[in-house]
Amino acid sequence: MSFRKPNTLTEESSLIQSKAEALIPVDDAIRRVLDFVAPVTDLETLPLDSAHGRVLAEATCARVSLPVFDNSAIDGYALRLNDLTGRGPWSFRIAGHVAAGDCGDTDWPAANALRILTGARVPAGCDTVVAQEDISLEGGSITVASQPAEGQNIRRRGEDIKAGIRLFPAGRIIDPRAAAVLAATGEGQVGVRRRVRIAILSTGSELVEPDQHLAPGQIWNANRYHLSGALKLPWIELLDFGIVPDNVEALRIVMEKAAHGADLVVSTGGISVGDKDHVPAAMKAAGASLLTMKLAMKPGRPLAVGRLDGALLLGLPGNPVASFVSWKLIGARVAEKLAGISNNSVKTIRVRAGFEHRRRPGRAEFIPAILHGPDETGIRVAEIATTSTSHRVALLAIADGLLCIPTDLEQFRRADLLDFLPF
Repeated sequence: MSFRKPNTLTEESSLIQSKAEALIPVDDAIRRVLDFVAPVTDLETLPLDSAHGRVLAEATCARVSLPVFDNSAIDGYALRLNDLTGRGPWSFRIAGHVAAGDCGDTDWPAANALRILTGARVPAGCDTVVAQEDISLEGGSITVASQPAEGQNIRRRGEDIKAGIRLFPAGRIIDPRAAAVLAATGEGQVGVRRRVRIAILSTGSELVEPDQHLAPGQIWNANRYHLSGALKLPWIELLDFGIVPDNVEALRIVMEKAAHGADLVVSTGGISVGDKDHVPAAMKAAGASLLTMKLAMKPGRPLAVGRLDGALLLGLPGNPVASFVSWKLIGARVAEKLAGISNNSVKTIRVRAGFEHRRRPGRAEFIPAILHGPDETGIRVAEIATTSTSHRVALLAIADGLLCIPTDLEQFRRADLLDFLPF
């Protein structure tokens, strides 16, 4: 499919509907949805110890070089090379002691050594450090048997990080690694984007919560717990609107309330073509612009996207595996783009198929699979979890991820290479 880029969700919907019942390729659908997502713009400044898991608002550059000063890489003895005259061995009196945290301005006479510990600032004039294992110690003197090299065992100022270089781009999540680098370069305060407010609701008159008794025809609500678990992240503020029955007016009221306080409203269920699939109608009744799509994807064909009061509305399928896959491929990327997270593309790895599979082409298929191996070539092997259908939620608990079958692939054989999306 190839369309000019539309300007609004309404125009997008009309363009897609003009293709009648044509299925939208998954990559095309993802691109179209993401085209209408803009990151939140509100920023805040936080102490570094309160910013773990948050999203950097701006690129961060090093204010200082690292190491900040020349320092010893080992426990040993600081020497001046010009004191090593003639042929060795050479003997030196130990004139002092330098430890980490000392200023390093020790005044030491010529033809003497200084005891120096790991991390200590190298004193002026020192141009080599000899490891304590490479000397002989007798009383207050050391003997060096072999000629040391200039600069050995010295970590030079700026050899790790040069002042002014970019440490992290805007959109980097402050994970423990980033926090360590920021702290090491003296960043006690960081600018981050505000948390993305995401509302979730589960639609379906058949749903009850797991701690409630099941009446005939009812099922426990799995989607709420998948989404709430996936969204409990430091950069997200979660708003949970629970279960909403299959009623257009009830759905409209909840969607309006959710959209009023959220950046993204995620619903599960009610977006297919059944008599009780009322989510698109409720979106329209609330005044939302609306885009409904049928994706060339298994599981997870239906998708609804709308915009209401500045909030993006995202309707996912109701069956748990389809909902899970749709969130993994599309919803998570919408949330990440809202948060301003950089590099939010789906990250797959290449694996070998551990089984054969024949199917009808025309839809990309995402099969829950278990990884084994690696094999003799160093590549891991994907085995099908069990016979896959979109309603088998137990597959998610035992699978390591999704084996990704391209739209036009009719058959693959054992040991063929395929993409795999880890959970």
